[in-house]
Amino acid sequence: MAICIETQPKPRAKLGGTRAALFVYSMASLENMAFISNAVSLFTYFHGYMNFSLTKSATTLTNLMGTAFLLSLFGGFISDTYLSRFKTSILFGCIEAVGLAVLTVQAHFPQLRPIPCKDAATLKSTQCEAITRSQGALLFAGLYLFAFGNSGVKAALPSLGADQFDERNPLEAPKLASFFNWLLFSITTGAMLGVTFLVWISTNQGWDWSFGVCTIAVTMGLLFLSMGRSIYRNNVPKGSPFVRIAQVFVAAIRNRNLPMPELADDLHQIRDKEARKGNEIEILERTDQFKILNRAAIVRSTEDSTTVIVPGPWRLCTVTQVEETKILIRMLPVILSTVFMNTCLAQLQTFSIQQGTTMDRSIRGFQVPAASIPFIPLFFMFVLIPVYEHVFVPIARKFTGIPTGIRQLQRVGVGLVLSAISMAVAGVIETRRKSVAVKHNMVDSLEPLPISVFWLGIQYAIFGMADMFTLVGLLDFFYAESSSGMKSLSTAISWCSLAFGYYTSTVVVNVVNKVSGGWLASNNLNRDNLNYFYWLLAGLSVANFGVYLMCASWYKYKKIDMKQVDADSKVDPEETV
Repeated sequence: MAICIETQPKPRAKLGGTRAALFVYSMASLENMAFISNAVSLFTYFHGYMNFSLTKSATTLTNLMGTAFLLSLFGGFISDTYLSRFKTSILFGCIEAVGLAVLTVQAHFPQLRPIPCKDAATLKSTQCEAITRSQGALLFAGLYLFAFGNSGVKAALPSLGADQFDERNPLEAPKLASFFNWLLFSITTGAMLGVTFLVWISTNQGWDWSFGVCTIAVTMGLLFLSMGRSIYRNNVPKGSPFVRIAQVFVAAIRNRNLPMPELADDLHQIRDKEARKGNEIEILERTDQFKILNRAAIVRSTEDSTTVIVPGPWRLCTVTQVEETKILIRMLPVILSTVFMNTCLAQLQTFSIQQGTTMDRSIRGFQVPAASIPFIPLFFMFVLIPVYEHVFVPIARKFTGIPTGIRQLQRVGVGLVLSAISMAVAGVIETRRKSVAVKHNMVDSLEPLPISVFWLGIQYAIFGMADMFTLVGLLDFFYAESSSGMKSLSTAISWCSLAFGYYTSTVVVNVVNKVSGGWLASNNLNRDNLNYFYWLLAGLSVANFGVYLMCASWYKYKKIDMKQVDADSKVDPEETV
């Protein structure tokens, strides 16, 4: 099916660019402010206000986060198949705002939620009123509308912003490389506001105010995004990428007994209207990997070769379509080899926050909330991203000639190395924290240890740099390497690394506990062996990096042959919106 670019009455030169990307940055910042603030504080809401047990609170939160990232695949599918990236972002953003509004209403009206155990002063915790089925239904409806909406925005918004820069234009290619850095900067800015301002509101003003501000923030983000509609370069997809991939496998199986042509030019290649980039045709060149799939492009001819039989798309595919499928297959080992880093990230978001609650969190009389501890890595990312963009990239670009300074997979590799170092440093910091507890005879004390929480800033700073390299590298890699009809879906695949990282986190902890005899079995970190656990993660991260090196070395970057369309070859008005 055809994939073309939406035609506009304005000249294309006036569309897109940094001016259009500014609206995307605004939406990313405001939407992520709402998402991150809830990611770090919903545990408190579940346990303290919805009377969930500690285990159920943790499970509910990790399931919600994992689902939000995993469902981005659905959002990417919708964006590439039925709606433009702009329309997908607006639609799912509205769903996210509705979910937050439902949570706001429930938090505001006491009859829609149980009486919090902390307010029942005369009752023991085990005697607190449990949440009713109707209250639970309302809660989970709001939560998963929020997660579902967020997933679609995550899939479509980065691709929408990247579409504003033409990677084939020498003037715009460096700007495309910079886009993902500034997108992460916008996300980080919103996250910093979320873990400080919104956490303070939920703690001091109430959860109804916090959810309400989140609703307003997402709504304003949607308004900002809509303001740029007239200047967006807006892709209008037609056809499911999953169908195109399935057609390749089916056609390859059906053509398995046909002789392979001696010349690559004898394979069926793309026609003029099958993949347009403005006035150009995007043709993916044939590669030698997965040669068996090339059979999907074998043209069936009669015995005398005077006529050519052109069957349907389930018997004959273009070389570009075959290569599109190969790209996705080649991407899978890369994304799977980055999952473990996000498993480490999940540990920092749980155990490191628990560490922080046992340490001195006062700053000149002000007590830092435990949920605001993630501000530390966010602050380092906030500072380092401009340094990376304005210092490292220009210097590296002079040596490599690559617009991004270094290749995307090289950038991801640097992040994985820093992740392993962060885990090793985290083990050292935890050893130091435990020694303070022993030295001051406070192993079983509930009082804060005489060691500043900012010791955790060292491991957080290193992991913040790792995240800066890896997350942006993956987003840039999947967008740049995917075909024009799979940009959103490929972006969504990069978020799946986070989803699987959250899901595997619990498995890793349980396995380690069972094998080690209970390194993390106690509710007292001063008696646990969290430092051993961190060092184990560091060792596994090194092994994971070795696997990644093999996957990255095996990967072959796509090759594009751009051909100019004849002047008489116009885009069918029925194929554009």
